[in-house]
Amino acid sequence: MAIHSAALSFSCVSLNRQASGSSHRLLRPFVLCQCEVKSLVFSWQSPASFPRFRLQGKALESNSGPLEKEESLVVCFGEMLIDFVPTTSGISLAEAPAFKKAPGGAPANVAVGIARLGGSSAFIGKVGEDEFGHMLADILKENNVNNEGMRFDTGARTALAFVTLRKDGEREFMFYRNPSADMLLQVAELDLELIKKAKVFHYGSISLITEPCKSAHIAAAKAAKDAGVILSYDANLRLPLWPSAESAREGILSLWNTADIIKISEEEISFLTQGEDPYDDSVVRKLYHPNLKLLLVTEGPDGCRYYTKEFNGRVEGLSVDSIDTTGAGDAFVAGILSQIAADISLFQVLTFSYAIDEA
Repeated sequence: MAIHSAALSFSCVSLNRQASGSSHRLLRPFVLCQCEVKSLVFSWQSPASFPRFRLQGKALESNSGPLEKEESLVVCFGEMLIDFVPTTSGISLAEAPAFKKAPGGAPANVAVGIARLGGSSAFIGKVGEDEFGHMLADILKENNVNNEGMRFDTGARTALAFVTLRKDGEREFMFYRNPSADMLLQVAELDLELIKKAKVFHYGSISLITEPCKSAHIAAAKAAKDAGVILSYDANLRLPLWPSAESAREGILSLWNTADIIKISEEEISFLTQGEDPYDDSVVRKLYHPNLKLLLVTEGPDGCRYYTKEFNGRVEGLSVDSIDTTGAGDAFVAGILSQIAADISLFQVLTFSYAIDEA
């Protein structure tokens, strides 16, 4: 969840058309290859029908003028926040002697990951008009992420989260956002022109929990879809943030049938299917909707599985000395999207296969 200021290691998976080198595994009709990076059916509503809220934010100043069309641009939408991570690893939050701050938020992590891989990315979201909010905006800029879509709320603080990885391998979260600025992004504050210029529009589910951000999320996804932008969705289940398990399941699935690419984990498969076996392909196929082009299932150190309409397979994970797995899923998404945005023919292969089958 965090993008640490200091260098950290993570593994990511990217799509490539050709295999080059002994570490790549050749698959048909594309290749999923491993790399190591050091650093991190809903109906559309008219915007007029969305709930109205009083604007309390401002945009970053820009001297760059109108953005030119960027063929490989990935726009990431959602939350950016401050993670507080224990200075000692492998302990619970209660046992931590001290914490260090680190920028975080899954969509922002993906944006930074793409930029660090040499891609073009932008972030759209809201932070507080406070020291942390401006720090986060500066970090995006320092990492070559377009931050012109960020907004600052004068009435709410930047979100905070305490996160740790315990000895038993389980992550523990504690959030401070009642409400935080990211929850207050409004439809009127969206940079729709930036969204329409994207090749890929990526988002998670946290921005679907509360209004007004939920309406802003839906409006942004609709604008992207109408502009022919590829929609990428990471389920990113954070159950403590939702009112109930049922509301979480309903909320996550509300955008499911509009996405072109979906990334989920084994835990999220079990949750969305109400306890079914996440390793059973027939169970995973239940989550494959008619318009989906690529479904990715991450398996931690064991690698990942991938599903298209016509075929599926898996890629083994690499053996590495793990420093901290926080944000590993975001790094995985960054690797995938950076390659798809750079070479759209990878995605078009899936689209063409789907079109031929439908014909």
